[in-house]
Amino acid sequence: MNQKTMTLEQIRQTGIEVLVHHLSAVGMIRFFQQSETGWGDYTKDRHKWLGNKDVKTLANEIIAKRSQSQN
Repeated sequence: MNQKTMTLEQIRQTGIEVLVHHLSAVGMIRFFQQSETGWGDYTKDRHKWLGNKDVKTLANEIIAKRSQSQN
């Protein structure tokens, strides 16, 4: 198969087959567990994105954005 013409689902399925073939099903699961732990510090990043806004302020901003997208 040509990787350039494969769908994302075909690439995912082929990747799983390769992992099972080389690592076994258990090894594949262990690989996924360690590779899906994420990275960074979400709490610190969230404070950078949101600042110290209270819930009411955030809710008002969400309502305003939704109103803008509907217009």
